Amino acid sequence: MSYVVTTACIDCKYENCFEVCPVDCFYEAANMIVINTEECIDCGVCEPECPVDVIKPDMIDVAGMWIALNQKFAEQWLDICQKGDPPADVDELGQKTDKLALLAEAPA
Repeated sequence: MSYVVTTACIDCKYENCFEVCPVDCFYEAANMIVINTEECIDCGVCEPECPVDVIKPDMIDVAGMWIALNQKFAEQWLDICQKGDPPADVDELGQKTDKLALLAEAPA
């Protein structure tokens, strides 16, 4: 089992999650963070760190889609190593749903 980041992270990016990850399995694009599901050790320390609850275990409904999305982009994007500032309207953005069409596929 591993964890995945869901689309509520798009345009949100609090970045609290990757700071606690013991294996550095988070990767960053322009407007989202994902987990490399092959590197994740299922420790779960990242899940409670996200204030908008975007990190989920890979046992959720449609887990296959989330695993594929996270892994695809983890292999293309940069390992996140320095916390940045979240957008000014992060609280509002984090609560929006159905944001998959807003995903910027370019690396950060």
